[in-house]
Formats: sequence, C-alpha cells, structure tokens
Amino acid sequence: MNGEITIYVLSDSVGETGEQVARAAISQFSPKKYDIRRFPYITEKDQIVEVFQEAKDENSIIIYTMVIQELKNFIIHMGGKLNIPVVDLMTPALNALEDVLGYKPKRESGLIKKLDEQYFKKVEAVEFAVKYDDGKDTRGIRKADLVLVGVSRTSKTPLSMYLAHKHFKVANVPLVPEVPAPHEIFEKDSKRIFGLIADPFKLNEIRQERLKSLGLSNNANYASLDRIKLELEYSREIMKKLNCIVIDVSNKAVEETAGIVLDHMKKNFGELI
Repeated sequence: MNGEITIYVLSDSVGETGEQVARAAISQFSPKKYDIRRFPYITEKDQIVEVFQEAKDENSIIIYTMVIQELKNFIIHMGGKLNIPVVDLMTPALNALEDVLGYKPKRESGLIKKLDEQYFKKVEAVEFAVKYDDGKDTRGIRKADLVLVGVSRTSKTPLSMYLAHKHFKVANVPLVPEVPAPHEIFEKDSKRIFGLIADPFKLNEIRQERLKSLGLSNNANYASLDRIKLELEYSREIMKKLNCIVIDVSNKAVEETAGIVLDHMKKNFGELI
C-alpha cells in the first residue's frame, strides 16, 4: 500500500477552508509522506485541466470548494475521466441551507472575502470612533466621514459607535462655552457635520442621573438648568456658523437619529449603509 499522497485543493476563492479540511483529515492517517497543494482563484476550465494533468501521475485526491456550478461539474467530469477521487466540500452545506432557508444560494465566488473586507472596515471605523471620541484629538475631524457636535449628554458617543458599525468613520466634538470650537470643524464640509441638541429639561434629568451614577451631588453646576440653557444657546450659535444639519435628539432613540444621518449621507454623497 502506497504511504504517500498528494492532496490538491481547488477553490474559486482563497482556498483556506479546503486546505484546513485537508490538513484535519490527513492528520487522522499519518501517512509516510503527504503534500497539500492549494490552487486558489480557479475561474477557467483550463486551470482545472492543468491541475488534473499534474495529479494523474501521483497518488492523489482533489478537494474543492467551488460554488460556480459549471466549474464544479467539470471537476467531477475530470475526476471520473482520470479516475481521481474528488471531494466537494461546499455542496452538502449549500443544499442543507437551501432546504432550511427556502431559496437558492447566490453561487458567486469570493463572497467570503467581501464579508471579511466589510468586517475589517467595521473594525477600522469602530477604532476610529474610539480614538476621536469627545474631541480627544481634533485631527480626526479632517479624516472623518462625518462629525457630530453638541453639548454633553446629547448621545454623541453612542451615535458615533452605532454609525461606526455601519462602516462610517465618525469624530465627535463637545461644545463648551469656555472652550473655543476647534478650527478644523470650520474647515469641514458642512454637509458632513451634524449638530445634536436636546430639550434643556431632558438634559437636566440625564445629567442628574449621570452625576448620581458617579456618586456626585446632583446640585453641581453641570446639571443646573441655567447652565444647560447657556450651553445649548452657545451650541446653536456654533451650529449656525457651521451651517450644519441640526437634529433634536430629545425624544429619539439612537437608531432613529442614525437613520436621519444615514439618509442625509446617502442623499448628499451616495454613501450607503
């Protein structure tokens, strides 16, 4: 019995899944010698023929993760023609999912790569939102897809994180009367700036709860109604200078406010969720 084998992994994408399965399977046999050869991005029948021409002279099997039906059928045909075992990793899973979901798969190659790209884009946006949260580094204003401005407790941070999960890089800037607004904000396209305001009484309640959660007295100036009204008046002046869209978040959930922002971005820049 021949203790040597070559496993060919064919894929219309990267082929990592096929290679991992091949390694997991071969580990159960401990052959004298084995080789796993991965052939990614198979899109033409000629490529498949080349692999089979190489495989026919060896003790080999073909493992494939193909979703394009024509190429999958051709692999099966070549395997039968040259008497080389072929193993289809995708079809059983696709068939099971189709039975449960009730509709057919897309059968488009490279979709997992697109999913990975979307995932990393989201991670990058979340990291951006954390780095440029609460005006910690005003350099983020220039790099941001959009900027949120407003007084404390107008949902700037949770809104930034929600929008980051929609792949938008968001910087948020607190507006405080005693602190001049950063000059970068006035250099930004006003259509990419969103001012957040809220009812002063609502903010008063929220700030009092915030102080309570920190174990501080709710009589602090931070939560006083007069102070809040002063801050809101200042923020409206800044927003007027910026000529930005203003959203009253008093009775809006973060998702609702985000919807307004996303609709605006799509309308003005064609940037989709």
